[in-house]
Amino acid sequence: MNHPHSPIQEDKELLDAYSNSVISVVEKVGPSVVQILTNKNTGQPMQGQGIGSGVIITPDGFILTNNHVVHNAQSLEVSLTTGASFPAEIVGTDPATDLALIRILANGLSYAELGDSEKVRVGQLVIAIGNPYGFQSTVSTGVVSALQRSMRSTEGKLIENVIQTSVPLNPGNSGGPLVDSRGKIIGINTAIIAMAQGLGLAVSSNTATWVVSELISVGRVRRAVLGIVAKTASLPVQVQKIYKLKLPTIVEIISVQKGSPAAHAQLEKGDLIIAVNGKSIAGVDDLNREIGLKKAGTEFTLRILRNYRLKDITVTSLAN
Repeated sequence: MNHPHSPIQEDKELLDAYSNSVISVVEKVGPSVVQILTNKNTGQPMQGQGIGSGVIITPDGFILTNNHVVHNAQSLEVSLTTGASFPAEIVGTDPATDLALIRILANGLSYAELGDSEKVRVGQLVIAIGNPYGFQSTVSTGVVSALQRSMRSTEGKLIENVIQTSVPLNPGNSGGPLVDSRGKIIGINTAIIAMAQGLGLAVSSNTATWVVSELISVGRVRRAVLGIVAKTASLPVQVQKIYKLKLPTIVEIISVQKGSPAAHAQLEKGDLIIAVNGKSIAGVDDLNREIGLKKAGTEFTLRILRNYRLKDITVTSLAN
């Protein structure tokens, strides 16, 4: 007989606690995770069919998923874990974050709540739930391995605030929720990186909350724009030393759109942007990171070099 406090007994108790935590979350969130079948226009004589997952976020049928799951879809069919199926309509998509919002005409549905991804910590237990088969949820568990990661969308743009986990994903689970031990959604799983084996990536719930509010209210995501065309450029070593700049590259403005916020702020072609709101930037990706994922109307202070003189310029952005 094992002693009540033997290592074997303690391991069993820990395993039971872990299992019970996962089971309770799956029982709570699982019914809100759906299968999404898409009939897609592939450009070929035969149309293709895609399968992905999604999560119901309101009792009246709003469903959050990945943009790449519904991209080019001619029709959508959503299957619940109960076996019921519904046609779905696209409310709006946001390729820049690989998120999409669709809706089915139903009420009183099981739904999951979006949590606060700012509270997520490295090492935290997370559970990825998908529904590639339409009748029962698939479950994978792991831990958060990194926060504030970036990845490229299918458009080639950077998606920010990505959560990296040790939970491996397959394409059928893409669009399903990543949840914490309380059953709150902290991310939307995405499997757009074909070679990303052995890890999971999820767009943060805080990003998703903003995107959902924009898609419901106006059907698209309005982002801050300055009205410039720019490129990443190298900074001469002597200039970097003179101004004690941390980074060897900067953003060079190629053109300024007439009537744009940049034009009103008197930015000019040839200006070199070295910082946004006091944060040094090394290129166009950094500029997009600091500006492109902010709301329209946000005010930015740009530190620039013009004719080798430092200058701070304040720009109030408009919506794209």
